[in-house]
Amino acid sequence: MKLNILSKISFISVFVVFFSCKEDRQINPDFVVYSVDTKNEKVEFFWKNNQNQAFRNIQNLKKYINTKNRDLKFAMNGGMFIENNIPKGLYIENYKTLHPIDTLSGEGNFYLKPNGIFYMTRSNESVIISTENFKTDSDIRFATQSGPMLLINGKINPIFRKNSGNLNIRNGVGILKNGDPIFVMSKKKINFYHFASFFKSLGCNEALYLDGFFSRAYFPEENWIQEDGDFGVMIGITTAK
Repeated sequence: MKLNILSKISFISVFVVFFSCKEDRQINPDFVVYSVDTKNEKVEFFWKNNQNQAFRNIQNLKKYINTKNRDLKFAMNGGMFIENNIPKGLYIENYKTLHPIDTLSGEGNFYLKPNGIFYMTRSNESVIISTENFKTDSDIRFATQSGPMLLINGKINPIFRKNSGNLNIRNGVGILKNGDPIFVMSKKKINFYHFASFFKSLGCNEALYLDGFFSRAYFPEENWIQEDGDFGVMIGITTAK
């Protein structure tokens, strides 16, 4: 989204069962869920192509990935942006800071406190940390800033209200207890409290809201294919053909 409840959730229906084999994973009726196996998969962030033009949507990203003789296994928009598809806040790609961190105050979801940063290190470690606690490190390969934080030390952000009528399609990222990242997009409109609750039900200690309303996800193994959109940063998992 440019910067600008479910009234009840049956946690029986939204629980996702993860097995060691991804093919055994149950498809969730309410969420698109992709749990990354960081021992065998790598998360990459994408913004611009070789012509220095923003990819803008998953279809363009998929075409680009195919030229590298790779397949796009999963993709999702990866954070808010401003005019001309420029990332809002910190963006690091392949160890280069392409847009600076935003520590200002303002209106909109991005500035709800605390906002945070999701980053991946050289060793494929996943981290979600509040913006105020973030420290620049040359070991960071990818990073995107967004807000608000959904979970903080295993607790739902206290600014959220269970009965909030602020409903939207939403996507975000969490860190599982084994250290692997998990990406989630709601298939139905949902408020922040229940979106955060879902990450908590998965066992995450930290989770970060990435965006809403315009959110898209691409997950062909579950027959969920959304290739349209107009974004800044996108996050993808690819495999060799």
